[in-house]
Amino acid sequence: MIDVFARAPKPADPASARSALKQLDDSGVVAAFLDGEKRAFGELVERYQTRLLNFVYRTTGDRERAEDLVQETFIRVYRHLHRFDQSKKFSTWVYTIASNLAKNELRNRSRNPLVLFQTIKKNWDADARPLEWEDNTYRPDDLFRKRHLKSMVESAVDQLPEHHRTVFILREMEGKTYEEIADITGANLGTVKSRLNRARNNFAQLIAPLLD
Repeated sequence: MIDVFARAPKPADPASARSALKQLDDSGVVAAFLDGEKRAFGELVERYQTRLLNFVYRTTGDRERAEDLVQETFIRVYRHLHRFDQSKKFSTWVYTIASNLAKNELRNRSRNPLVLFQTIKKNWDADARPLEWEDNTYRPDDLFRKRHLKSMVESAVDQLPEHHRTVFILREMEGKTYEEIADITGANLGTVKSRLNRARNNFAQLIAPLLD
């Protein structure tokens, strides 16, 4: 998906350079890029592209638009990485950018109720979810029940208000800490915990009738 950055000159041993980058943590990769190793940006894209696409897709419900927003996220990262505070976590910074773009998308979309309604009805792509809904060791009837549960979970999460849905996805689907969610959403810890608590309660109320 990301092809606008594949213009850097290749070193004599590109395989060795890629291998060296993969051994570094995010901070090391960022530092390498800022030191002139353009290939380091491709490593950051590889690490976060799928995860960000999952997050933005779940937040917006629109696969094609999510791809555009993730592309825009990396363009902004590329342009502003020199301003990034390297004492902070890169993952929090990049999720914050993606989250803000997703919120703007939902805000703009809300002006058109028909588009919003059609988008909310879309299901998440099964292959884009980190949750393991499929397992070849399950019997066919177990797989059917698991897929049915997946569909009910998707339906319930889709009905959560935007600010509740965002913290629910970040915590329950992405495994982010409260502190990371606060940084990503721009809310304080108390607000994050309150929203998450309400999101969990709403989720339980929405899914309970489906489980009867």
